[in-house]
Amino acid sequence: MAPLPPPSPRFGDSVPIEPSAETLAFLARRRSASALALHDPGPDKAELEGILSLAARAPDHGKLSPWRFVVLRGAAKRAFVEGLEVIAAGRPDAAKAQAKLGKIKTPPVMVAVISRLTPGEIPEWEQRLSAGAVCALLIVAAQAMGYGANWITDWYAYDTAAGRLLGLGEDELVAGYVHLGTAAEAPMERVRPEMAAITSDWTP
Repeated sequence: MAPLPPPSPRFGDSVPIEPSAETLAFLARRRSASALALHDPGPDKAELEGILSLAARAPDHGKLSPWRFVVLRGAAKRAFVEGLEVIAAGRPDAAKAQAKLGKIKTPPVMVAVISRLTPGEIPEWEQRLSAGAVCALLIVAAQAMGYGANWITDWYAYDTAAGRLLGLGEDELVAGYVHLGTAAEAPMERVRPEMAAITSDWTP
């Protein structure tokens, strides 16, 4: 069984900022696993609850929790994919859309991270970014437990009929489908950007 996270601090508890060489080493090697390489076992109920509780600690200006989770596994996941296959068959790019579904069939657990907009002072852009931060923390937490993870958005994240199938409400968008399972093979490192090419100092 994968290690579970410790209990979260209670409201009002002091949460000291401390260095963690182990965390830095982990992040330096973080790599998404191919969705096609994710197989059983996936995280069980307790493990997934721990993963989602860590993901929900993402930065959230306004404390709005502008996101929610939809977990798909087992028979429910198969039914969802079958529904997507029907939708794909009716699209102008039917063959391509069907092929894109191949990578979501294998992983045993799929979590849809739903971005939901709360009208008010906090700009929509910030609320949508918070949902993206949740996706990032979700894959980090899953990998820290020893599971492979892959964050995917494809046509079914933007298709109106697919959104209805998932149960999206008004002002809700799919921030990502995060696939979880045991990686059949270790992912290979990919090309990373040169930091000098993407970093600059602002000058007045």
